[in-house]
Amino acid sequence: MESSLPKSLLVLSFFLFLFVHLLPLCSAKKSLLTTYHKGPLLTGDVNLSVLWYGQINPIQKSAIKTFIQSLNNDHNVSFEPRVSSWWNIVESYQTVANKSLKKSPKITVKAVKEIDDDKYSIGKVLNDDSLAGLVQKASGRTPNTVAVIFAANDVTVKDSCSEWCFLHGAIGKQVYIVVGNPENECPSTCAWPFHRSENGALGLTLDPPSGDEGTDSMIVHFASALAATITNPYETGFFGGLSDKPLEATTACKGVFGTGAFPGYTGKVRVDPRSGGGFNAHGLNNARFLLPAVWNPKNSSCWTLM
Repeated sequence: MESSLPKSLLVLSFFLFLFVHLLPLCSAKKSLLTTYHKGPLLTGDVNLSVLWYGQINPIQKSAIKTFIQSLNNDHNVSFEPRVSSWWNIVESYQTVANKSLKKSPKITVKAVKEIDDDKYSIGKVLNDDSLAGLVQKASGRTPNTVAVIFAANDVTVKDSCSEWCFLHGAIGKQVYIVVGNPENECPSTCAWPFHRSENGALGLTLDPPSGDEGTDSMIVHFASALAATITNPYETGFFGGLSDKPLEATTACKGVFGTGAFPGYTGKVRVDPRSGGGFNAHGLNNARFLLPAVWNPKNSSCWTLM
């Protein structure tokens, strides 16, 4: 049987963090709002062209691909909550952008192409200059695709260890996502809650649901990047906050994975009694994932699976 993280373990942390963290967050509530800036969203069929950069092992690739396949799959997942329920909230942004829609159309995500670059063709540091060429390599100049680059744990991606732990944007009309593996480069910044955070020494950590800290961290940040890419592909969609560090679909709810979350505590999640992994979503093949909260534009609050 799956179990929820015992609340009794959190009492001390709760009172320690309450005064220091929650009151400032309450006073800053208005700054967390994301608003629609009238630009296009990605809708309909979203085709991903995936480039695996560096030595990314087959188990890591399989976990990431299973997550992608779980986004639109309701029928072959036996348990709740499901990855597809999380994706439904991302799809709901369409009805806010287009008031004439009575129901959110499906956004179908597929990985239509994979490329392996396990020889580090442009070295082990990805910066602005090199990323442009790698994005082009990933897309293969195929129109209407999202170039997705996953970098191995020995690759440094410029700015990927910043607050959001992923990159997304557009070069011309080519939309792209870059996600690195933070387990070596910046685990205390980008591998929480599977690694102790530099800003939350008293916070609880979770075992990763797949058993691999780097893999599950990449899935958390890819999920965030994908939600941001759908809802704000050209920096003219849904966002708020500062222009150089916008708050988007999931970053507006940074650090929240379940109800009752506060800094250093994920909120309510489940724990697999066999592996000890913390998770909040079921996917295909009985896979389990920990997915971030999504900003719900309909009621201006952070929505969680649990």
